[in-house]
Amino acid sequence: MPETGSNQPGDDVDDAVIERIIEPDSKDLGGFSVRRVLPSRVHKMVGPFIFFDHLGPAEFPPGEGIQVRPHPHIGLSTVTYLFEGEIIHRDSLGYQQAIQAEAVNLMTAGRGIVHSERAGEDLERVSRLHGIQSWMALPRDLQECDPDFRHYPSDELPQVEQDGVAIRVILGEFSGHVSPVTQYAPTLYLECRMPGGTALSLPRDYDEIAIYVVSGELQIGGRLVGATRMAVLAPAQSVQLQASCDCHLMVIGGASFGERHIWWNLVSSSRQRIEQAKQDWRDNRFDPIPGETEFIPLPE
Repeated sequence: MPETGSNQPGDDVDDAVIERIIEPDSKDLGGFSVRRVLPSRVHKMVGPFIFFDHLGPAEFPPGEGIQVRPHPHIGLSTVTYLFEGEIIHRDSLGYQQAIQAEAVNLMTAGRGIVHSERAGEDLERVSRLHGIQSWMALPRDLQECDPDFRHYPSDELPQVEQDGVAIRVILGEFSGHVSPVTQYAPTLYLECRMPGGTALSLPRDYDEIAIYVVSGELQIGGRLVGATRMAVLAPAQSVQLQASCDCHLMVIGGASFGERHIWWNLVSSSRQRIEQAKQDWRDNRFDPIPGETEFIPLPE
């Protein structure tokens, strides 16, 4: 669905509320496409969020599904959040965890971790997959922390209803409700479902905020933003979102971060550290995933 404002997606927007609108690039993950929103050529990060992929919605016939082979990460934490479907996470710490809709898998790479993501128990029937995969850069003093993995069932995430809008607090705090998901720097991550005609006020308690419209159409500061677009908000005291129709959206943001470099699955404030991690993967110096024999070679 094209962006409905007059500015081209990705251009700076002369608006008191919206600083920029990002149009995602389509990427092939082997069997299905994803929309890659961050990093984009015009905007690299929103708070700690350095990577934001919209997966699907995709439908797989029996015997097929997502099969992301083992690969490494450093310097970040990943958040997998599904609207539909199931993914099996396995990692070099020995964790194996199925994630389903509205639960959270939080993987902290730190100095280095390897993981795979594969289809779940729905592999033997027609299955669907739809969700968001995001990466958050770690603060400089935590980039080399020990790797970690935590799973949070859906019933542990706070749910809020405000003026008819259903809000799930994935990370951070909203309207006095605090998510139990570990955060390493001030972070906000919300899922919001807005029926047509409803409005939602977002206080600006964080340095940087962006709104991603999963489906529907949203009015922000008098400008319409269509589905699969991200609106990066300008600094302001508060902002009001108005749903032109039933709208499903994600709110991301947090404290401003310094410069981060990203190459493939590796994130660091140091280019040299990324080069070291690349060589470590070539030389098989990352810990393996128990039971996994495949791997994704380093891109050349």
